[in-house]
Amino acid sequence: MFHTPSTLTIKPCSPADFDTILGVINDAAQAYRGVIPGDCWHDPYMSSDNLRREIDRGVSFSGARYGVRLLGVMGIQRVSDVTLIRHAYVLTESRRSGIGGALLSFLTKQSTRPVLIGTWKAATWALAFYRKHGFTPVDEETKNRLLKKYWVIPDRQIETSVVLADKTWIACPSAGG
Repeated sequence: MFHTPSTLTIKPCSPADFDTILGVINDAAQAYRGVIPGDCWHDPYMSSDNLRREIDRGVSFSGARYGVRLLGVMGIQRVSDVTLIRHAYVLTESRRSGIGGALLSFLTKQSTRPVLIGTWKAATWALAFYRKHGFTPVDEETKNRLLKKYWVIPDRQIETSVVLADKTWIACPSAGG
């Protein structure tokens, strides 16, 4: 199913979207199966308890819809002096149609702070996507420091992740760290 960004409606999700958000995340996360380390994979990838915990920690989701159907979700979290892009997923059948880029643009326009994104090192498609949209990976030492400062994730995930920063953070890394 192919949709162009011009046929989408992007807006914040509501509490009524919880189950649909969870469905989108777990469908899209199948791309990570066999790619990320096996000890980091869960089935389902995200449980409803984990999603609730992320929302309780301040992750606010927005969604891309075609009509009433939610095709993609992406979270934003304001932590201290930065904005984090969290949990970016597009339904498997709707990938490569501009939905992720539209969501990323929608969310980054809402931030006046430096924007950071964390993802799996092995997710080469995600790294390419974020680079295409102007984000730059930070060095290993900086990555470790940022993940410990702004994210609540296990040490194993820190080892196997990468952080990308927007131009604001790259121009003045002390502004975000």
